Amino acid sequence: MRTPPNTSRATARSAPPRVPPRTRDVRDALVGVGRAVRLVLLLALALLFLIPFYLLVRNGLSSEADITSPEWTFFPGELHWSNVRELFDDPNVPMAHALLNSSLIAVLTTVGTLLLASLAGYGLARIPYAYANVVFYWILGTLMVPAAVTFVPSFVLVSSLGWVSTLRGLVVPTLFSAVAAFIFRQYFLGFPRELEDAARVDGLGYWRTYWRVVVPNSRPVFAAVGTIVFIGAWNSFLWPLVIGQDRDAWTVQVALSTFTTAQTVNIHELFVAAAVSIVPLLVVFLVLQRHIVAGVERSGIDD
Repeated sequence: MRTPPNTSRATARSAPPRVPPRTRDVRDALVGVGRAVRLVLLLALALLFLIPFYLLVRNGLSSEADITSPEWTFFPGELHWSNVRELFDDPNVPMAHALLNSSLIAVLTTVGTLLLASLAGYGLARIPYAYANVVFYWILGTLMVPAAVTFVPSFVLVSSLGWVSTLRGLVVPTLFSAVAAFIFRQYFLGFPRELEDAARVDGLGYWRTYWRVVVPNSRPVFAAVGTIVFIGAWNSFLWPLVIGQDRDAWTVQVALSTFTTAQTVNIHELFVAAAVSIVPLLVVFLVLQRHIVAGVERSGIDD
């Protein structure tokens, strides 16, 4: 006759060890202290990163005497909101037109780069042909060429085409980005093939599959790359300075440089202009920050 197993001993053996109340309280206290330290550290870092924005607003709404005064105050006694009106009324610096030019250049560059780089990345990741890896390695090789090496040939080419001080000369040479193509290729390598196979069963080719299936399901990576390209185009200085030789072709960064000359330095207008120039970047980042994080996570540079 078989004896029933000792269920109480088996239960006791499988049950987790009990944590004494005192040990549990110490552990909870350590977890609480860790969270508090992490919160304090994040707040300190946030304040540290906000200092430049505070300085822009503080000095932009101050007078020249308050900015250069040896006695520092958190905010001046009187805020000069007229500095903003003075910035846009300055006859020497067409700030409003420069903002318009930067917006057009940044938007056109972003749209064109997303189109070209995504098509290149999709072709490298999905369209089989003999020299796909060779083309990919050549694209990566362009990242090793310093920008200073191609700057003069690019200017000579744009000048020979008659594109100096034109929107074409400011946008077209900057459209293709090897980094963007690389990111798109890495993302499309991990894109679900089942969706593309279903599209081909319905009779779609590569182009319509890309446009109707791949693009609508790749919004995070498009948002991430688009934000990076937009910020780079908005902050570009050297190329717009050389190509945009007429005042009507100035961008925001070129306009900012005119407040600092060898003769005078218009400090308060410089700070106001700098504060105004970063507003579009903040809006773009705040609107697309969720997609930016998701796009960077899904781009998966691990292949």
